[in-house]
Amino acid sequence: MINYQDITFMYAGNSDFIFEHFNLQIHPGSIYGLLGPNGVGKSTLLYLGMGLLRATKGSVEVEGKDVSKREHVTLSELFIIPEEFELPSISLAEYVNTYRPFYPHFSDEVLRQCLEEFQLPYEIHINKLSMGQKKKVMMAFALACGTKYIMMDEPTNGLDIQAKKQFRKVLATHMTEDRAIIISTHQVHDIEQLLDHVIIIGNKEPHNSSTVLCDSTLPNLTEKYSFTYEQLAPTPSRNCLYSERNAQGYAIISPRNPHEEETPLNLELLYNAVQNGAIQITSKNIQS
Repeated sequence: MINYQDITFMYAGNSDFIFEHFNLQIHPGSIYGLLGPNGVGKSTLLYLGMGLLRATKGSVEVEGKDVSKREHVTLSELFIIPEEFELPSISLAEYVNTYRPFYPHFSDEVLRQCLEEFQLPYEIHINKLSMGQKKKVMMAFALACGTKYIMMDEPTNGLDIQAKKQFRKVLATHMTEDRAIIISTHQVHDIEQLLDHVIIIGNKEPHNSSTVLCDSTLPNLTEKYSFTYEQLAPTPSRNCLYSERNAQGYAIISPRNPHEEETPLNLELLYNAVQNGAIQITSKNIQS
C-alpha cells in the first residue's frame, strides 16, 4: 500500500499549500484514475509517492517504509512515467542492460510482449523515436520491471487513436492482482474502460489546498448511481443528482434503484458532477 498520511506540502516561494492534512491510500490490485483540474497537484502527488518530493508535514509510506528515505528496497517497487521526459542517446538494449539490475523482478519476456503489442522492434535507438514511440517504450519497460506500483502522468498525450487502443490492451493484459497502476490524466475517455478505481481531487478553502472529492471503486459507483440519457426531454428528471444538456436532451446521474440494471460509468459526467459539488463520493461515505 502507498499511504499518504496527513501530508502538507507547499512549493518554495508559493504562499498557498498544494496539500494540507491530505490523506489517501493506494492498494495493489487496481488501476486507478487520478483526475483533477490543472494545478490541483496530481503530478505533485505522484512525485511525493515516488519520494522525489518530500512532504513538509506528514508522511508517505510505501509498504510501511518512508519513501522519502529513498531506500533501494522501496524504490525497486516503484516506477514513474512523467508527462515529459528525455531518453539517453543509446539503443534500447543498452538502456535495458543499464537499468534492469535495479529491478529484481524484471522480465525480458514481458518487455518483448509489450513491444510486439506496440508494434515496435527491440533493435531501436530510443533517442531517435517520436514522443509517442518513446512513451510506448517507457510503458513497455515499466511493465517489464515488475514493480508493485506504476505511476503514469498523462500517458496518452502524444498517442494516436490506434496507439491509445494498444495502450489500453497492454495495460489490461499485464495488470496483476499484486500491482497498482495510477494514471493521472485529463483524457478521461482514454482510460474510462481500464479503471477499477476513481480518485478525483479538487480545491478547498481556506488556503485553496487540494482534497479528495471522490475515492471509490467502479463497482461501488455503478451500484449506487445510474448514468443515463434522456432524449428530447425539456427538463431533466426530478430525481437526478446532476445533468448536462446535449443535442439530444440530457446526460444524467441519478440514484440507482436496486432493482434496475447497472449502467456503464460515464467518467466525464461523474468528474463534472463532483467538481461542481453536486455529489461527493468517498470509499467510506457516499452522499449527495
